[in-house]
Amino acid sequence: MCFLFEYEHFFLYDFEHSVYGFEQIQNAEILGKSMQAHSGAILIVDDDEDILVAVKLLLKRHFDTVITCNDPNDIPVLMAAHSFDAILLDMNFGPGESSGEQGFLWLGKIMDIDPEAVVIMITAHGGVNVAVEAMKKGATDFIAKPWQNEKLVATLSTSVKLRRSRSEAQKLKKTNRALAAVASAPTQPILGNSPAIAEVLSVIQRTAPTDANVLILGENGTGKELVARELHRLSNRAGQIFMSVDLGAVTESLFESELFGHKKGAFTDAREDRIGRLQAADGGTLFLDEIGNLPLHLQAKLLTVLETRQVVPVGSDKPVPFEVRVIAATNVPIEKLKDEAKFRQDLLFRLNTVEVHVPPLRDRQHDIPEIARHYVEQYCRKYDKPVKDLSADALNVLLNSSWPGNVRALRHAIERAVILSENDTFVASDFAVDISHGSAGGQAVQASNGGDRQDESGVPEDLNLERLEKHAIAGALKKHRYNISHAAKELGITRAALYRRMEKHGL
Repeated sequence: MCFLFEYEHFFLYDFEHSVYGFEQIQNAEILGKSMQAHSGAILIVDDDEDILVAVKLLLKRHFDTVITCNDPNDIPVLMAAHSFDAILLDMNFGPGESSGEQGFLWLGKIMDIDPEAVVIMITAHGGVNVAVEAMKKGATDFIAKPWQNEKLVATLSTSVKLRRSRSEAQKLKKTNRALAAVASAPTQPILGNSPAIAEVLSVIQRTAPTDANVLILGENGTGKELVARELHRLSNRAGQIFMSVDLGAVTESLFESELFGHKKGAFTDAREDRIGRLQAADGGTLFLDEIGNLPLHLQAKLLTVLETRQVVPVGSDKPVPFEVRVIAATNVPIEKLKDEAKFRQDLLFRLNTVEVHVPPLRDRQHDIPEIARHYVEQYCRKYDKPVKDLSADALNVLLNSSWPGNVRALRHAIERAVILSENDTFVASDFAVDISHGSAGGQAVQASNGGDRQDESGVPEDLNLERLEKHAIAGALKKHRYNISHAAKELGITRAALYRRMEKHGL
């Protein structure tokens, strides 16, 4: 006779016999009822039917699903049919086996089927060396026979939590990859086949596969962010995040918090820990837009962080490492960037390993028809209007504008025309473009308000607020050559407010 004795929560086995005492099995069941239940699915693999019965009696009160298996050859079928949170796997199968080789063999097969599987090895023969070897081969834990019931249940409960943590981590990784792919996707393609844009695309193709820092130079509205996104898309980091930071829109007081993060309680409104943009971009690409507008004292802080590749969140004293590729962009001419009074030269050297010069639209006029037709189709779909052709006169107007606002200004002009045009095709009058000055909306402004004409008292003849606002915005943009930050400062409004007013007036 083989009796299963429970004494101080131990199962004691007599392996020379094969029958369990009925009273002891009842004791195991009572113990199972008294302990708190946990959700989870457990697979027990052992060639001893008596052990399978005893363990199932113990565990079925604690876990939703407990499945037993006395033949390891059935493991692949069971794993295909069920999702197990933990697997209890015997080290030896068959009479006289004590080497543990069979257990290691099936451990390897389980890990091949599911690399995230949580496997707990069990055996009556073995010591520290066997346990260490099992861990090296992928086992999560090791339990020796006879075991303590409470310890077995606790070990399995912890293993179930580990499995779910792994599953959640994998799910989050997949979600992050999907979100990164969406966030990194170009909002629109880089259009055109002129020699000027072909040179830009050539530099992108050669630079993207490297981790070299890139400085993108060009006027406002030329598509510098599109170039940055294309560099990221063609890089080895394409599956990671593309993090864009508009430095022109980040206030000095929030610069460190936004870029480096902060700890809870670091300042009045820091109600919780916050990860900075640099850490959030870890492994991916960090796009620093409007880098030329960053004050000198903040340039020094940024340089230190980029050199050390570590950030110290506000309110913390522990540096946090990060690894990103840096792409910066500015509308400030390179000559001004080389002025030490305006821009730190050591920061410039770190940023411009490769320079990409994005040409203004006036230097790639052959691309205007393709770009215009692209936006015609886009805005016709957006506003649910039939797609119309551009007449020869309309194309002539677009081609003869110097477009100081570049592609952005052309896009606004197209959107306005799509909304207001009443003809079967787009005609020249649908585009409020001042050919002499090249500013969208300039001709309409001059016609509507009579320029700067004043009466004898010095008061402008036209006091219409809408037209005065439009004229002021157009003047500020022209004065600062469509530098949005400078024009907004001149007008006493934010960049976001200026963009809204430009959209409103078709500028």
